[in-house]
Amino acid sequence: MIRNYSAAAALVFGTALALLASACSSGKADPSAEAPPPVVVEHEQDANLFKVDHPGQFPVVPAGELVAAPELNVTGAVTPDVSRNVPVISLASGRIVEIRARLGDTVTKGQILMRVQSSDISQAFSDYRQAAADETLARTQLERSKLLYEHGAIALNDLQVAEDTETKAKVTVETALEHLRVLGADVNNPSPMVDVRAPISGVISDQQVTAAAGTQGLASPNAFTISDLSQVWILCDVYENDLPFVRLGEYADIHLAAYPDVHLRGRIGNIGPILDPNLRTAKVRLEVKNPGMLRLGMFSSATFYGSKMELHATVPASAVLHLHDRDWIYIPTGGNQFRRVEVTGGKMLPGQAQEILSGLSPGQPVVTNALALQSTVEQ
Repeated sequence: MIRNYSAAAALVFGTALALLASACSSGKADPSAEAPPPVVVEHEQDANLFKVDHPGQFPVVPAGELVAAPELNVTGAVTPDVSRNVPVISLASGRIVEIRARLGDTVTKGQILMRVQSSDISQAFSDYRQAAADETLARTQLERSKLLYEHGAIALNDLQVAEDTETKAKVTVETALEHLRVLGADVNNPSPMVDVRAPISGVISDQQVTAAAGTQGLASPNAFTISDLSQVWILCDVYENDLPFVRLGEYADIHLAAYPDVHLRGRIGNIGPILDPNLRTAKVRLEVKNPGMLRLGMFSSATFYGSKMELHATVPASAVLHLHDRDWIYIPTGGNQFRRVEVTGGKMLPGQAQEILSGLSPGQPVVTNALALQSTVEQ
């Protein structure tokens, strides 16, 4: 019985050894049996190429053509014409007792802007009255000297001295009178008050005085600045690379954000000789007649035109897709596929069309409704 159990155990042990040897032999024969599969690289498709099932749903038309001069659009601001800015000052020093105009008011020539109480006026009137009295005395002495000379009572030299004194007295009176006029005083109305009047008609664009303030004549800043806004400037910033579009003496079209239907033209009066070192731009001055709605500081845009004509494509306005601050169109490539192409859109044209400055040539087919195709490919 014991012999049979030992034989069976030996048989099981031998079988296990045989299986183990077989497994080791099999592993050495095929070392790649447990290796990972090879990596398969899939290339990314063109993100601007789309395939649709029914391309007939998206009509295609050939791009048109437009021959026009290249345009340059820049922004600008309305500023006063400095040659039409007139400062208002009081030559008489003193205290401002009344102000009759304010910043932004429209005034007419001769209108009283403020009143100044001045000791300079009082002194000037005193000098004038003394000069007038001296002139009266000198004239009386001259008449007496002439009478005495006719009767041989005085010498010719005495008569000449009287004539010279009378002449100098007249000069003194005229000087004192002119001094009063320069200070702005009324000769016929002796008063320490002087009225400061507007020298021209226009708009008060700056004010540096207040009531009860003092003024020191020419040493004080301008009390007011009056701007004649019948003609204004529009100052534009033009990059140095775009300066060939700007030529002195030519005209530019001006558009106002506040009045989109108003079309103005301005003459290029000056091109700044010095560039801004940070922005690399030059100041270009447009001289514009003000029809009445231009206000200082108002923003505007100006369009300059190149000297050579260029050929550009035109498409229906619906063919241009505005996406991520860029302009795109769709063109067919065959095989139910459309390609999205970035273009540079230009101005709008009559008939619901738009100019394409670059990215598309005249005659190329283009999808008429880019938004409908974009909506389809996004689904």
